[in-house]
Amino acid sequence: MESRLARLEAVQAMLLEIGQKASSCTDISEFLQSVHAGLGRIMYAANFFVALSDADGPVNQVRFVYFVDEVDDPPGRDELFELVEGESPTAAVIINDRSMIMTAAEHQARRQDNAGFGIGTIAEHWMGCPLHDLNHQVLGAMVMQSYDKEHTYSVEDQALFAQIANHVSSALQGLLSMDRLERAVQERTALLAHEVAERRRAENIQRALYELANLSATATGGSRLNMRLHQIISELVPAQNFLMALYHPDTQEISIPYFVDEKDEQAPVKRFDFGLGMSSYILQRKQAQMLDRAGLEALIASGELKQPLGSIEIASWMGAPMLLGDTAYGVIIVQSYDDKVLYTQADLDILAFMASHVAVAIARMRADREIRRAKEALEEQNAALESALESLKEAQGELVRQEKLASLGRLVAGVAHEINTPLGICVTATSHLVEELRLTREELAHGTLDEEGLQQFFGIIDQSLRIMTTNTQRAAALVRSFKQVAVDQSADDIRSFNLRRYLDEVLLSLQPKLKGKPVTLEVECPEQINMASFPGALSQVVTNMVVNSLVHGFEQGEPGVIRINVALDGDLVELNYSDDGIGMDSAALAQLFDPFYTTKRGTGGSGLGAHILYNLVTGALGGSVKVLSSPGLGLHYKLRFPKIQRKVAA
Repeated sequence: MESRLARLEAVQAMLLEIGQKASSCTDISEFLQSVHAGLGRIMYAANFFVALSDADGPVNQVRFVYFVDEVDDPPGRDELFELVEGESPTAAVIINDRSMIMTAAEHQARRQDNAGFGIGTIAEHWMGCPLHDLNHQVLGAMVMQSYDKEHTYSVEDQALFAQIANHVSSALQGLLSMDRLERAVQERTALLAHEVAERRRAENIQRALYELANLSATATGGSRLNMRLHQIISELVPAQNFLMALYHPDTQEISIPYFVDEKDEQAPVKRFDFGLGMSSYILQRKQAQMLDRAGLEALIASGELKQPLGSIEIASWMGAPMLLGDTAYGVIIVQSYDDKVLYTQADLDILAFMASHVAVAIARMRADREIRRAKEALEEQNAALESALESLKEAQGELVRQEKLASLGRLVAGVAHEINTPLGICVTATSHLVEELRLTREELAHGTLDEEGLQQFFGIIDQSLRIMTTNTQRAAALVRSFKQVAVDQSADDIRSFNLRRYLDEVLLSLQPKLKGKPVTLEVECPEQINMASFPGALSQVVTNMVVNSLVHGFEQGEPGVIRINVALDGDLVELNYSDDGIGMDSAALAQLFDPFYTTKRGTGGSGLGAHILYNLVTGALGGSVKVLSSPGLGLHYKLRFPKIQRKVAA
């Protein structure tokens, strides 16, 4: 009775200790070690372990957070084990969520019948209880076993073990939460430390790239650039020994413009054939490489590395090609002779990254040099072209002036020819009148002049005077219109004029061009349009349109109609000119206003008529011109220009 009472007191003390440990411990292993010690005071507990489901991992995996066994080796505390039903009694307790008591005979029978439990050493007596969380979900299992027949577990032992398991379940809730929290804090701390290190490295790389870009934009090459480049890379990776090699594809050579080494004061060779040394090895593979002394010796022994240049007594070595696309500019090499300074893959990645940006910088500097050279050459060419263009403009201007004078000359010839007719008629009428006057005087002197003869003489006088008046007026009108048009074409002054009357004068001066041709000219223009502009420019425009239609629009003897329609659109005059001639295709229409383009080369076309027309409308008249045409549908000009032109003609 006393022994039973003592045992109950020991159990009570153990349960109290479990509660105290749960509130004071922060480590699960320490807590379970205390539980193990307490169990040992009330029953045989030489072999004891606890398996818990991993909260952060798959639901069917456990960790053995505490493991003490006389036979089996303890698994790693952080090692995960997958639960497979029937594979072990521990898995059966957790998966089935129920306690299990098993003797060695029962365990052996299961194995012989292939009923499972094939993992672990067979114990003489085995008991396990599930551990639960606050939601009564299986948390894991607590197991005790004995390999000794003298130590087996009674029904009372089993009941006590189950009761203790319940208390351990409650205590583990807080410990697991604390354990998860500490683990999360540790992981987060490690992650933050890694992020800080990565951010610091990224900032260093970004600063290095900025300095490199700034250096490539301001420097023109040479030792200053290479020295600063060495300093920039040294801030990212250990680079006490640094080499920069440039590849020359035109000569298939490699040069060493920059070399710093703690063993050699200068590079063994300044320039060598491509294919020798580690620089060639890197360029041939177009990939960054990292070697130690053994790796370098193996390359030399295998013949992959031909004729190494410089010391091979290295501890660590890195080389990265300066590549931009498929273009190789050279190699950057760093090496260490100290076994304490060994390069890592991260160092190689940084070197390769920087080498690619150095290639961009080199390409940029070379491109800048080429641009400067090209710019200088272009400036020389531009100067020559500007001189040639100025000469061309002068020649073109002279040709335009000559064309305007030639147009005026042709107009003079036509008007002179047209004036000859009325003047000839006047001369004939005058001669006839003189002769009739002589005959009448003779009749009067001889006394033979009667009333009928006198009346006949008066009739001749009247008819002759009418003929002379009509023809002299016609000649005067031709002279007046030609004079005004000629003056306007040779003057560059703004003056006020009535558009309808001025068009009539221009078209009257063009009558010699229309005479004898079956082409009808129709004009619609309001009488009240008064303009203040350059009439000479307008005269030249209308003249060129009419002459172009006569020369290019109508074949010899072909009838046609030319229409001129004028209307006001606010302060703008809209002049529509059209003919129903042969028209133009799109290719010819696109070149219509080009200087010296003509469809009648060698037959009277100068190629300047439409060009002068366009320049006068857009220049002196300050307007715009559009043209439409199709083969067989004639040509249509649409001109718009201000009624009041205030700017001075160029």
